[in-house]
Amino acid sequence: MADVFPEPITSLPEADISFNSVRAYLSQAESHQIIFMEFSEDAQVPEHFHESQWGIVLEGQIELSIGGVKRVYSKGDRYFIPKGVKHSATVFAGYTDITFFNQADRYKVKPK
Repeated sequence: MADVFPEPITSLPEADISFNSVRAYLSQAESHQIIFMEFSEDAQVPEHFHESQWGIVLEGQIELSIGGVKRVYSKGDRYFIPKGVKHSATVFAGYTDITFFNQADRYKVKPK
């Protein structure tokens, strides 16, 4: 997979996300997080919910089911998941995005 993110992003702490195939960089603020993610393999994200989430696809594809409605998002597409809405995903190898979580504690920093 080509390097999408430049050094200032890759210098951020890695987020502790439970998929072996993802590398994610965490920008932490007092009230929210921004995650820069890249997937090297397909991944299934089971249905769950949390605070609101907004993302933009930089490369590849993701199939999201948001509130029971499935849609495939590709490069340049944006998505929004409102607070408390159940959602799941199939993430395809090569997928890269920037995701904003309206939640300061969604992810922790990955232990070294």
